[in-house]
Amino acid sequence: MAYPFFSLSKSHRAAPIDFTAGDITIRVEAVPDHGMATIWDADILIWAASQIVEARDAGLRTSRLMAATPYEILRFIGRGTSQRDYQRLKAALDRLQSTTVCTSIRQPAEGRRHRFSWINEWKERTDRDGRPDGIEMILPDWFYQAVIDDALILTIDRAYFDLAGGLERWLYRIVRKHGGRQRKGWRFAFRHLHQKSGALSPFKRFAFELRDIIRRQPLPGYRLFLEVEIGGRTLLAFEPFPPCGKPVDSVVPSGTLGRVLSGTALSCQQEPKQGASPCVTTEIRALNLESNRESNFEERARDVENLVRGAADALSSTAKPPRNRSPQTASDAPQLPFSNRSGGRP
Repeated sequence: MAYPFFSLSKSHRAAPIDFTAGDITIRVEAVPDHGMATIWDADILIWAASQIVEARDAGLRTSRLMAATPYEILRFIGRGTSQRDYQRLKAALDRLQSTTVCTSIRQPAEGRRHRFSWINEWKERTDRDGRPDGIEMILPDWFYQAVIDDALILTIDRAYFDLAGGLERWLYRIVRKHGGRQRKGWRFAFRHLHQKSGALSPFKRFAFELRDIIRRQPLPGYRLFLEVEIGGRTLLAFEPFPPCGKPVDSVVPSGTLGRVLSGTALSCQQEPKQGASPCVTTEIRALNLESNRESNFEERARDVENLVRGAADALSSTAKPPRNRSPQTASDAPQLPFSNRSGGRP
């Protein structure tokens, strides 16, 4: 979910994606005729994964061969069912079949690669009378084994399908993976997110779009924040945002024909107009160095260097206090660099 496997733009893309981080390598290639599979095309894979998991949990036999009607798929992923939507579904299947991925993820030996297409093959089915009877597709073994492994599957909010932007959808995948069980949130540097997205847009445009997403807060179940360190590095921070409760109705009917007065300023049926308050913490989060090591080697080295430099400056400034001045007290002693948060919090 967190790696650059798909194009984030609806426009035709033939340029490959090359991503390397530690021992993780990914190369995604597309053919010029169809272009690269987009993150909207990946909704079909989400549908396929959900069907496999549901069948497995029900004790049914699962397979890489799947059959369904276009109507079932389109309704599941929140699309329309017009003739135009059917044509778009077929075009998405073509892109998924023609896009190839070569990766070292989940390979047993170092240096090994697995190459596959998101759909090995697909075809339209017909009944005895030659009328359309749905479609069949064969999923790649790399994807199928990931779905069967329960530890690699995460549920997503249904509102994910309503996200209109490709960057928003990819960002939700990042947040869902890294912030799912981290109650105090997580954070990434803008530069690293730009590299990890595989987007063709320049970093300046990418950063502008990230700031706009932080302003709009479109991701279901999460809050996004902008943090700026003293050194100038910009970070995207996020944390789960479940509501504490549902707001009550201002008037609760009692079954009588009218309101029953209680003698107070307000009727006995009326509640104060106050909704639920969000459970949001304000403490500064720690660096996410352990569960995302491949993305933070350079960041960790830079942080350590800044801390050492700050400590050295502090020691040099206190080693020889100037004349005619009393020694520094604890309140005006030099402070080490720390991370500041700015903006974004409602």
